[in-house]
Amino acid sequence: MSEPLFVTFDGPILTITLDRPERRNPLSLETIRALRAAVEDSDAGVIVIASSGPVFSAGHDLREMRERDAEFYDELFRECGELMLAIHRAPQPVIAQVQGVATAAGCQLVAACDLAVASEAATFATPGVHIGLFCTTPMVEVARAIGRKRAMQMLLTGDPIDAPTAADWGLVNEVVPGADLAAATMDLATRIATASPTVLATGKRAFHANLDLGLDAAYEHAGGVMAHCSVAEDAQEGFAAFLEKRTPTWTSRSASRSG
Repeated sequence: MSEPLFVTFDGPILTITLDRPERRNPLSLETIRALRAAVEDSDAGVIVIASSGPVFSAGHDLREMRERDAEFYDELFRECGELMLAIHRAPQPVIAQVQGVATAAGCQLVAACDLAVASEAATFATPGVHIGLFCTTPMVEVARAIGRKRAMQMLLTGDPIDAPTAADWGLVNEVVPGADLAAATMDLATRIATASPTVLATGKRAFHANLDLGLDAAYEHAGGVMAHCSVAEDAQEGFAAFLEKRTPTWTSRSASRSG
């Protein structure tokens, strides 16, 4: 069988493409491990997760899940959780490029990414109730992305939502015509990649750490991060470049390229 995904580079942007379209790009155990490795091994500025064919991902591979023992299921869902955590922990912003159906763990994958750009044809669902398996692990990411009431609606009914609804609910950032999807995603990734890699990594880490804090603690945390970062080389370079009306040269990007 062919590899479940492939990677391509465009300057500082790494695109990881799920590549089993004939199977609807399922998140099999093999694919989950390969995707996690690709995310964790990357030193790119921005990571894009895309897929081949008309379906982004139909979620876990039900063929693989039939008549297995409890140990296999424990391993599968543990590995899936580790993949989602790897996306959160990656220093790079991770963007989902969603061209079609994203269901169950496929919807979870979209929700776990920092940003998502969707085709007008994309749809999203957590339909586990229809096959006797509540989408409990997708729930973790989807509820955090769209809120409790909307997540419960998706989880309890299994009904799909279209791309404009997904954007309105906060599951995706932007909806574009299918023909423009790759270009719109690359435009977003390119604009993000102009920033200092150190600043992006620090900001992403601070964002996730800050969300669970109370207001007072959130300001104390955020202020501490900004004070710490203000003395860093990239911040001082950014200050100088702004005042001197020139393009900054990020030290952390040069160090990454030389490494």
